[in-house]
Amino acid sequence: MSVANNTAVVLLSGGLDSSTVLALARSQGFECHSLAVEYGQRHAAELVAAKRVATALGAQSHRVVRVGLGSIGGSALTDHRIAVPVAPAATAPVAPGIPVTYVPARNTVMLALAMAHAEVLGAGHVFIGVNAVDYSGYPDCRPEFIAKFQELARLATRRGVDGGQLTVHAPLQQMAKVDIIRLGASLGVDYSMTVSCYQASDAGEACGRCDSCRIRAAGFITAGVPDPTRYRCGSPQSAFR
Repeated sequence: MSVANNTAVVLLSGGLDSSTVLALARSQGFECHSLAVEYGQRHAAELVAAKRVATALGAQSHRVVRVGLGSIGGSALTDHRIAVPVAPAATAPVAPGIPVTYVPARNTVMLALAMAHAEVLGAGHVFIGVNAVDYSGYPDCRPEFIAKFQELARLATRRGVDGGQLTVHAPLQQMAKVDIIRLGASLGVDYSMTVSCYQASDAGEACGRCDSCRIRAAGFITAGVPDPTRYRCGSPQSAFR
């Protein structure tokens, strides 16, 4: 892929999707600068994973920005008084509606930070790993949201005012988890480095029962790719067979 400005900021949580996005952007010739956000998440092990992934996949730089969304609360991921929903079995369906793991304005804040970093770097591209197929129903993962943020980037940046373009890429948005895993595997992503669990231990071990764990585990089974996830209580994959 030929790009006029090949410098990109990649939002990197340390999870499966964002790691795949970084590998994809690198494969397309972008010079990638990864950005992780410490927003008060209970699964802080993902930040350690993000640094590992950034190094392994050749990011030119890796930065962590701290934002205190925990002081606002309203999410099971930032407020320890709210329990992360878990299913009694891996095969239980993901509950409909917007779950309590939704963090209000998280992707808006993260994209704004990536946009600011891109302005400083002179980057013309921002990548984010949102997905609107196999996901937990968050409103800020939808294509409509990304399209509106693209408009905002044109209006709210020096680059946009000067006639340039800051392009927001969400390449996984319409892909099922199985296809994301197959793509990442083809690009050489080592998923053992990643952390997706909403309540991962400090060592990065997954619970195997939250929505994120169950969607991830089902994806590996369907893809026919060995699941390298480290689980605290054993793999939930046998429940999918």
